[in-house]
This record gives sequence, C-alpha cells and structure tokens, in this order.
Amino acid sequence: MFEDFELSFVDTGEATIRVRRGGSGPPLLLLHGHPQTHVMWHLVAPRLASEFTVVAMDLRGYGDSSKPETTPDHEPYSKRAMARDAVAVMRHFGFDRFDVAGHDRGGRVTYRLALDHPEHVGKLATLDILPTGEHFRRADMKFGLGYWHWFFLAQPYPLPEKMIGADPDWFFTGRPNRGNVHAPEAVEDYMRCYRNPATIHAACEDYRAGATYDFALDEADRGTKKIAAPLLALWAGRGEVGKWYDVLSVWRDWADDVRGGPIDSGHFMAEEAPDATYTALRDFFGS
Repeated sequence: MFEDFELSFVDTGEATIRVRRGGSGPPLLLLHGHPQTHVMWHLVAPRLASEFTVVAMDLRGYGDSSKPETTPDHEPYSKRAMARDAVAVMRHFGFDRFDVAGHDRGGRVTYRLALDHPEHVGKLATLDILPTGEHFRRADMKFGLGYWHWFFLAQPYPLPEKMIGADPDWFFTGRPNRGNVHAPEAVEDYMRCYRNPATIHAACEDYRAGATYDFALDEADRGTKKIAAPLLALWAGRGEVGKWYDVLSVWRDWADDVRGGPIDSGHFMAEEAPDATYTALRDFFGS
C-alpha cells in the first residue's frame, strides 16, 4: 500500500505525527476516523496523488502518532488541538493553504480546522458526520442506540479502557455493525496500533473531549461563526446519518457554500466504495 509515498514523522511542537506524503500538485490533507489510522485512505490516496500532493496523517493519539498527556478538561484530545497539528504538519511540508478531507473523527477535525484557521483552508470535505454539537443536541433513542460508543467511550477513566483492553480485537472487528469491510493489510495496521493500551486511552480521551470541550466549542460558534470555504458533505447511503438527518440542511447552518450527497456504501466509504469516494473528492477538489 501507498507505493511512491514517503513515510515520515513530523514534530508539531505538541505531538509527533506519522505522515505519508505522495504525488504532486495542489496540497490535499486526508484525515482518518476511529478506530483507524491514515491507512484507511490506501485505496483512494494513490489515485488522488496523480493530481494532488496528498498528505495523510495519523491523528494524535491514533496509529503511530504520539499520545500526549491529557488534562482534566481533555483539551489535548480536542479537535482544536488536532487541527493545530494539521496546520503544523502542512506547514512542515511548505503548505500554508491547503484543502482537507476528513472521515468520522477526522471530519470533526476538518470542520474545526476550517472554523479556527480559515486562512489555511481552501476547500473541505466531511465524510459521514454532522458537527459534534448537532449530534448531541438532537440526540434521541435512535442516536443513543446507534451511536452507543459515543457514550461508552466518553465514560470516565478507566471504565472503557479496561473493558476494551480485555479484548481489543473483538471490540474492533467483532462488535455488531462492524462488518468485514477492511483489507487485511489495513486491519493489520489498525490492530497493531489499537492493541496498545495508550492508543485505547487516547481514543477514549478523543470521545471525552467530544462530549465536553468540542461540544462547548460548537455551542459557542453556533449562529456566530460560519465556515467560509466551500464544503462537500458526503455520507454513507447505507449508513445512519442520512436516515436520521437532512444532512445538507444541517451543514448549511454552518457553512455558506455546501454541496454533496450520499455514497452507496456503509460508514467506511473510502474502503467500501473507493471508486465513488475518489470520484466525489477528485471532482470537488479538482474544480
């Protein structure tokens, strides 16, 4: 995977980030979700690299990126902190302004990046998410049962860490609705990293930050700050987000220029439907 990509580690001043970089052309940053690593883009990134300089990074706490010490307010695992890493990584490679696409947790970093650092973002794409605050504000029984892991992972330390740590392989591959959608080589990277207790703790901190620090940021920005960059919202046509919400309508409360639609896929669209995901991203960022 990732032939002709260069693997490196970038010190952002707050964390050390594992990065793969390849291709040439306008810069495009790719961000992954939970419980994966940048390897989730292995079927899409090489194709995008024919037209873009593609940078795919492990978020802090995930993969082979470092796991900073946390604090009582969980700020070190907030999407604001991860967005600072993204700016530092791209600046390291000489890019002060770039496009960015993020799936799942990476999508939350993506829109926070556009809100906090609009001068650095040309266009952005979010994959299968709404803003964190919108999910929590609209939460009902369907959301609580469907996205139960949001509430489980956000429980105080060490409850979820101990339960996941008892059998991380099952939590990753065996729990309901996971499905066998990942390439074996990708699963090898995901599980090598996820078996590390420090990664499990960092992932829980990510969700604790989501339920506290990130939610507070969204509430503060609601109705007062909008994303100026063009935004592409993609969602899984066979997933839950499009069933529960009018996705484009919600995003239009947060951004002035919103377009997008469903991909015929489950949640892990870059791995389940790489052709459609590539085409949507290429058409948007290449226009």
